[in-house]
Amino acid sequence: MNIECPLSTDTGEVVRLGHGSGGELSQKLLRDYVYPHFDNPWIAQAHDSATVPVKNDRVVFTTDSFVITPLFFPGGDIGKLAVYGTVNDLAMSGARPLYLSCSLILEEGLPMATLARVMSSMGEAAAETGMQLVTGDTKVVERGKGDGLYINTAGIGTIEHPMAIEPRQIQPEDLILLSGDIGRHGMAVMARREGLEFDGPLRSDCAPLHGAVEDLLNAGIAVHCLRDLTRGGLATALVELAESADKKFIVRETVIPVCEPVKGACEILGLDPLYVANEGRFVAFVPAEQAELALAVLARNPVSVGSRIIGAVARGNRPGVILQNALGCERLVARLPGEQLPRIC
Repeated sequence: MNIECPLSTDTGEVVRLGHGSGGELSQKLLRDYVYPHFDNPWIAQAHDSATVPVKNDRVVFTTDSFVITPLFFPGGDIGKLAVYGTVNDLAMSGARPLYLSCSLILEEGLPMATLARVMSSMGEAAAETGMQLVTGDTKVVERGKGDGLYINTAGIGTIEHPMAIEPRQIQPEDLILLSGDIGRHGMAVMARREGLEFDGPLRSDCAPLHGAVEDLLNAGIAVHCLRDLTRGGLATALVELAESADKKFIVRETVIPVCEPVKGACEILGLDPLYVANEGRFVAFVPAEQAELALAVLARNPVSVGSRIIGAVARGNRPGVILQNALGCERLVARLPGEQLPRIC
């Protein structure tokens, strides 16, 4: 098993796996090598997708790449992951997903049966979410230089409500809702990759989230911000949002749900479930007076039936995330410097 030391930040002058973790190394790569060359208000938002004006419409645009290994895992595969991941990035801005692109990078020698299976799954996921695949590209690289199959997608959606759902809208005393238990995706992929077995089934939470978001909006919930929990897990997502919003979050560790198989696997491997990737979970920041209604709405959707309130936005103070344990002790939550589990999305 290949697990990098999470404390290492010595990058030298080459790209490392940790640069793709979504943690501190990823932020450093963006901050030092990408952002300085593209100075505009949309990239400065550092959100999952960008909301850009097109005549009188608000169009949301996002892109992502998927390099997961293995290609098939309990609860999903790279094709389903590519569609759901793109849909979820659009949904986190409150957008209706509409159009999808797909670029395939295939390695010479990949069985056609494998490609057919992935494309079939991708087609089913697109139909399920209402996305239309409208453009794409295919490249083939030499044997040994592609790891089978990589997928790049881009997605376009439209915002059909008056709200702006983004980190800058997070307000003091907002409550923080988590849509279900954490850590399933990362541990399911790792177990399949390494051939490990644990007590109880481990299946990825890979799922589209646009329906749950649409339910919130239709119920009149004034959603201030949303973020899906992918690389870096719940902890990294909260730290990113606290920094972007310039707010302090207080989170109660005892109410964060972790299923027994994930908890057991993390204990055996010495991993923190707060940092393990998810592909079907999100956090929502909503006004305190609407939190119970939002929970009731989310409980009616299968992908968010396990939703609960895990914390709140504090007034004043320095930005950051404070985690309270069962004894009332507090600790500051930080980004993971490197990568706990590489190649999980």
